[in-house]
Amino acid sequence: MPYGKYKGRYLIDLPERYIVWYKNKGFPSGKIGKQLELVYEIQLNGLEDIVREVRRRY
Repeated sequence: MPYGKYKGRYLIDLPERYIVWYKNKGFPSGKIGKQLELVYEIQLNGLEDIVREVRRRY
């Protein structure tokens, strides 16, 4: 995350409530907004462990 309370964290590691807040508020424009929207879908479908495993391996 490039800014705010969670600056320096991987987007996939952001708390679900934070991502849902963005979903309700509206994702920011640009690349970060698209990435946050993707993280929302990943978390919604319970796939974050797959992403973390890929990150751990590479």
